[in-house]
Amino acid sequence: MTTDTQTSRTVAEQFLERLGRQDADGIQELFAEEIEWHVPGSDALPWTGRRTRREEVAPYFTTMWPHFAHGRSKVVLERFIVDGGDVVLLAVFTHTAVSSGKEFTTPVAIHLAVEDGRIVRMHLYEDTLTVAEAFDVG
Repeated sequence: MTTDTQTSRTVAEQFLERLGRQDADGIQELFAEEIEWHVPGSDALPWTGRRTRREEVAPYFTTMWPHFAHGRSKVVLERFIVDGGDVVLLAVFTHTAVSSGKEFTTPVAIHLAVEDGRIVRMHLYEDTLTVAEAFDVG
């Protein structure tokens, strides 16, 4: 199965748009039934880890978002790279941890793989030590 670059770009743009609106259910709709999802990090943070099913996508976001101070996050998208079914988003995230009040900034890469118009893989790469330290679990 292959996906053309334009389809991948469209799906990734929808992902970003729904992420910006904090539309967890809308994001979930973009994923295939079976997925490969990996967000590395401390086991003390309830949103990290692997997921394998579409229905696990929305709970990831609804579990994570309350841990970040509302209105105090900033996302700067630096690059949007698309090659066939692969999309790489390079960004810088700044958030404030609710539990500690600490602000942190980390460069981020998100690798999405799109097949047949659905996201089948999402891997997040970030400075997991910085995130853990902001939540006082590092």
